[in-house]
Amino acid sequence: MPYIHAVSSIDFLHKIEQSQVKALAHDLFAPTFPQIDKLLDIFDNTEIESRNFCKPLEDYALLNSFEERNQEYIRITLEASVQAIEDCLKKCATTKEAITDIIFISSTGLATPSMDALIINHMHLNPHTNRTPVFGLGCGGGVSGMAKANMAAVANPEAVALLVAVELCSLTFLKNDFSKSNFVASSLFSDGVAACIIKGDAHAANQQTQIRYKAAESKLYYDSLDVMGWEFLDSGFKVIFSQDIPTIIHKNVREDVTSFLAKQQLQLSDIKNFIFHPGGKKVLTAYSEALTMPGDFLKQTRTIMNQNGNMSSATVLYVLQNFMEQGFENGYGLMMALGPGFSCEMVLLDMQNPI
Repeated sequence: MPYIHAVSSIDFLHKIEQSQVKALAHDLFAPTFPQIDKLLDIFDNTEIESRNFCKPLEDYALLNSFEERNQEYIRITLEASVQAIEDCLKKCATTKEAITDIIFISSTGLATPSMDALIINHMHLNPHTNRTPVFGLGCGGGVSGMAKANMAAVANPEAVALLVAVELCSLTFLKNDFSKSNFVASSLFSDGVAACIIKGDAHAANQQTQIRYKAAESKLYYDSLDVMGWEFLDSGFKVIFSQDIPTIIHKNVREDVTSFLAKQQLQLSDIKNFIFHPGGKKVLTAYSEALTMPGDFLKQTRTIMNQNGNMSSATVLYVLQNFMEQGFENGYGLMMALGPGFSCEMVLLDMQNPI
């Protein structure tokens, strides 16, 4: 089966403390929304210490139109993607000419030609690279993208698949949206860029393989379309963010995970590494209560959230990178994320440290 060779992510230069974001939110909302002081406690209850932002904090007040924000999305996405890709290729001693497939994941900006085309053109990748741009999976995109990249490598053992996830959530912020969803989103979401190289079996003989793909599964929950997503307005992307997400986790996640694992002749106790998209504090609590695993099994996921905020689809790749660099336990790993639809994405990994 294919294996994950390397992951790289971006820490933007404009990473700032959560307290500074809270102060900016007050300054932006206060002139037109006097009730803002009653809602600012949301920022203090997230357990997020710092946020990964792609621009200086003061710049966000100057971006008034969707056109301006989307132009910045395209510019920064291309620049940061190339940086993450080049770092990832360097980590695994792979040339850019070797890339056979690119899967590009994002839900926070629009580009046609798609960003994968811009990346191929800018880096002069192989012009015959298979392209799969994916929009709209939101927070579930990183895990779904991992499944898609590995399926490309299952189909072609010679494949060198490049997965790129970019979310510039800060550029979608609407300062004239006074909904509670917008306040919650402004306290949680950040910017993230990650690249990952996945290789097929034909490359394994000369590599020190550690993390192999085993299986994947998607599930869409009927009649839950309004739980998470975007409402597209003249002014940009208005966030839809339901309070029902922890309830959905409590109701479904344990059964979904155990059912998926049973198809691989595994049990929940066989999972040693939980590589989850964090969502937020309440989502992490719901995962812990639903799965009832011993110890702080979501520690690395929580660490990434605390240090960066919720970077939507890219977050889970930051978590994966943390496992690869900080260490993991020999055995199975489970990648998991929830996203618009409302949906659940899972990828099963076999993770072994070098002997």
